[in-house]
Amino acid sequence: MASGSVGRLTGDDLGSPLGERATLVQFSTAFCQPCRATRRVLAEVSELVPGVAHVEVDAESRLDLVRRLDVMRTPTVFVLDSSGNILKKASGQPRKADVLNVLGRAVPAAPAQDRPYDPSHGASQDSDEM
Repeated sequence: MASGSVGRLTGDDLGSPLGERATLVQFSTAFCQPCRATRRVLAEVSELVPGVAHVEVDAESRLDLVRRLDVMRTPTVFVLDSSGNILKKASGQPRKADVLNVLGRAVPAAPAQDRPYDPSHGASQDSDEM
């Protein structure tokens, strides 16, 4: 995932509220097969990490945002902080492990009682190749 803040998005821009800790914004198109797999990965991550929302944007109906954010293909994913600042941008299907890694570096840690139970206690996990 490329880094660097290239702007800010609001809940009004997206038509959906931002996540409490972070937001995963996915630009998709109707017949994009990789978009379906990306939707699944980002939905899983948003369920796994407290305070993270997943918002999917139809690129064809939001050409204003596509142009503003220089989206050249679908899927394109943006990681926003809690204020809507764009922290990361990536094109193509992300791997679940990569999304979790970016979130781990980009958002403040949740209080221990809000973290999901991890039975592996830090053991390495297989990457979720798509």
